[in-house]
Amino acid sequence: MNASMTAASALQSAATATDAQIAKRSVPNLWLEIRRGAFRTCPACGEGRLFCGYLAVIPTCSVCANDNEQYPSDDFAPYVTIFLVLHLMVPILLTADRIWNLPMGLELAIAIPIFAIATLALLPFAKGAVIGFAWSRGVTRKPVVFS
Repeated sequence: MNASMTAASALQSAATATDAQIAKRSVPNLWLEIRRGAFRTCPACGEGRLFCGYLAVIPTCSVCANDNEQYPSDDFAPYVTIFLVLHLMVPILLTADRIWNLPMGLELAIAIPIFAIATLALLPFAKGAVIGFAWSRGVTRKPVVFS
């Protein structure tokens, strides 16, 4: 029932968008949309907020009435986050290991919270960038069809 309500609200918001709201949407541009999403703003206009919480996407942009909930970012955002965190943190850990020669238990006690904090801090920005990428390339979820 939730999926049908989401599809119905998307159709309703698309039908109620004014010409002024639609005019605020930009032409898809890959790097611009990724940057807008990474800054957690609407990828279509760059003015409206993309999230209403930590990772909850606002279904319809308040500025341009774009349906932001239709862009999938389910699994790719965590993969991007893990990729970035590992590529940023592993060289730092290897350098710290060579310089200070700390016991393994102390290294893990320091490194694991740093990895967790970095991952949680970067995840909303990666999710926004993935949504921006999906918007610029026209990747959407398939509409729900009930027979």
